[in-house]
Amino acid sequence: MFRVGSAVAAGLLVLGLTSGAAATTRPDARTTSSSSGSATARIVAAANAFLRVLDDAERDAVLFERGDTAQRQRWSNLPSPLFQRAGLMVRDLDEQKVLAFLAVMRATLSTEGYSRVMAARAADDVLAAGNTTGLDFGSQFFWIAIIGEPSATKPWQWQFGGHHLTVNATIEGDKLSLTPTVLGVQPGTYTASDGTTVRPLGDITDKAFALVNLLHGSARGRAVLGDTYIDVVLGPGQDCRTLSPEGLPGSAMTAAQRATFLTLIDEYSGLAHNQAAAARRKQLKKDLADTYFAWYGPTTPGSAAYFRITGPHVVIEYAPNSLGGGNGNPANHTHGMYRDPTNDYGGTVC
Repeated sequence: MFRVGSAVAAGLLVLGLTSGAAATTRPDARTTSSSSGSATARIVAAANAFLRVLDDAERDAVLFERGDTAQRQRWSNLPSPLFQRAGLMVRDLDEQKVLAFLAVMRATLSTEGYSRVMAARAADDVLAAGNTTGLDFGSQFFWIAIIGEPSATKPWQWQFGGHHLTVNATIEGDKLSLTPTVLGVQPGTYTASDGTTVRPLGDITDKAFALVNLLHGSARGRAVLGDTYIDVVLGPGQDCRTLSPEGLPGSAMTAAQRATFLTLIDEYSGLAHNQAAAARRKQLKKDLADTYFAWYGPTTPGSAAYFRITGPHVVIEYAPNSLGGGNGNPANHTHGMYRDPTNDYGGTVC
């Protein structure tokens, strides 16, 4: 699982209020999903606390009707003004209000999931340094929306998104869906203010390369489908679309390969708070025999390569991108998706 050093953690509470990599942090253990009580109750309480610190105009801007499908689907990996978001922009909020929303995220995500999301977001501050493109890069250009009044029983959603990163969290009773989530990063590696090297998605790529290099012979031939990477298929605007599985199924893997495959999938199921993650992992482990692993590109670690995981309840994509200042290396600029073809948006759209 993704973690950052304790020195970097000191920057957490000012994320979105200061620029730079110091914003890549771990949440205070007292506020993570491992605390006692109902996870849903904690999320709802945090969301209501956030709404209480907003003024009337801000509440009107951040709250959308429960049935607002257009807002549910209003997300992208693109920066503004290439894509127009709605809600509240972090840049327009004071410290108290930003911290109140971060508490919602901490209640919803696991410690590792929260750290990963924050590290990927902080990478945009690195990208923003010296930006002359006219595009809005940086952690201040992220948007918050709440679709439906927070409820312990009725479905509602919080949405947090900007360039290369969007989390759509749909809560209904004890159920939590974090799909669709955009999980990309640029740059893929950067140095924090304390000298720590941060790779927001590094453990994901390490495990993906480990898996493909465990495959040999016909198994490798079934999994590796091309010599060059491809782009994300089920990205923004592709809701309710399905993909036929391709590649190597878990049923054709050895025990060691299946174990590595499962740890790779766990990096995504583990984004959620502990209670939801346990249920999600159980489901995806049960599906493992019918879950496929596909690869496009070189298999040398660090190369620019695409992988896809396709199962009855999951689609994961990870894709390098050659555009937009990847320092000459597409592997340093990646797009990614995490979906559940049966339960995106908690089943409230498709």
